[in-house]
Amino acid sequence: MGSRYEIIIFWSEEDRAFVAEVPELPGCMADGKTYQEALSNAERIIQEWIETAMELGRMVPEPRGRLAYA
Repeated sequence: MGSRYEIIIFWSEEDRAFVAEVPELPGCMADGKTYQEALSNAERIIQEWIETAMELGRMVPEPRGRLAYA
């Protein structure tokens, strides 16, 4: 697949899973038992997020690449 959106993956002790967030797509996140599973799930969820936004006539932001955080 290979999305161009930034994906941030971290371990969640509360969820006992890796969590993958896509900051450019509000509410777009996935999880997995392994880092690789979280990444794979995030790629799938990104596609679903985009498809849903398009069906609803909502704007799909262009990927900006690496984001800067303060």
